[in-house]
Amino acid sequence: MTRDFGAAVTGSPDDPHEQARTAREQPLLLHSMAVFRELFETVFRCRDVGVVVEVGVESGQVSAVYADLGATVHCVEPAPADELRAVLDGDPRLNLVEGLSPAVLPELPVADLYILDGDHNYAVVREELAWIMANAPDAVVVLHDVLWPCGRRDFYYQPSPVPPEDAHPATSDGPTVWHDELTPAGFVGDGAYTVAEGAGGPRNGVLTAVEDALDEAGDWRFQIVPAVFGFGVLARTGAPATDAVFDALAPYTSSRLLAAMENNRVALYTRVLQLQYEAAARTDDATRLTETVNAQQQEIARLRSELDRSTAELAARRRESQEHREVPARPAAPDPELGEAMSHLGRALSARLRKTPPGRAR
Repeated sequence: MTRDFGAAVTGSPDDPHEQARTAREQPLLLHSMAVFRELFETVFRCRDVGVVVEVGVESGQVSAVYADLGATVHCVEPAPADELRAVLDGDPRLNLVEGLSPAVLPELPVADLYILDGDHNYAVVREELAWIMANAPDAVVVLHDVLWPCGRRDFYYQPSPVPPEDAHPATSDGPTVWHDELTPAGFVGDGAYTVAEGAGGPRNGVLTAVEDALDEAGDWRFQIVPAVFGFGVLARTGAPATDAVFDALAPYTSSRLLAAMENNRVALYTRVLQLQYEAAARTDDATRLTETVNAQQQEIARLRSELDRSTAELAARRRESQEHREVPARPAAPDPELGEAMSHLGRALSARLRKTPPGRAR
């Protein structure tokens, strides 16, 4: 009996959790080009790839994939972080190119394979393709993010080098698959990028840029592997191994299963984004409510203290008033000066009476 599980991770009766371990080791949102290693291996098997130009470098992990397959890699990144710079400096097969694409493309060797995963908007991708098609007509071009959300809507990394006249009005809100409007609970950049307010229409999105390039060139082929935001492959008809590349990729590009799984993946993920946003909002609301309750409790304590003080003062005044009512009134003490004045007046009156003749009362 023959059993062939292919690439499936099944575990075993002795290790039933192997698939679960593999699943939790993957990021919740698959986005790295490193997950496409199998597809790159297919391209490398079909044709000789000696030079790779990679536009948009992640951690250097995927760059090493191209090098492992036998290529010299030029990694185009306008603002590499220190960690990325250290990784690239540590591998002599990887050459860091600090600059913006497509401006730096003429400065590099003509490549056999171009990986375009940089600024995901029409203006940049259209210029990159125009230069490659004119100057490297035998190259294979791989483009990431040709499906939702960047396929028909521009994304602009910040600060954006795209001239205002070539950019659409943009916002910090992001798309979701649950409705057509943008939302702060959607696929947002958190300051790293902004999103075109509208989707579709002319000169909007990565896939639209590819379609316009194809319409202008005429003799190029393009197909999509419908997984992880879309893996697009572009090559000129009649170029070395073009037919072989597309034939080898056909099981992936024609897979309805992959397309269904991708739609399910982005639906689930954007639902998770919404739940995360709502949870954060509830946390913020709870924090504000706690602050309000604390402030009100402090105010209540202050008012209670004032009430206690006022109550004590009123009780003291009541006791004082009661004491005044209970003490009998005392006769007023004689005024010494008044007594002396009365005595003086009595003496003067007596003297006056003694001097007055009888019968002549005054």
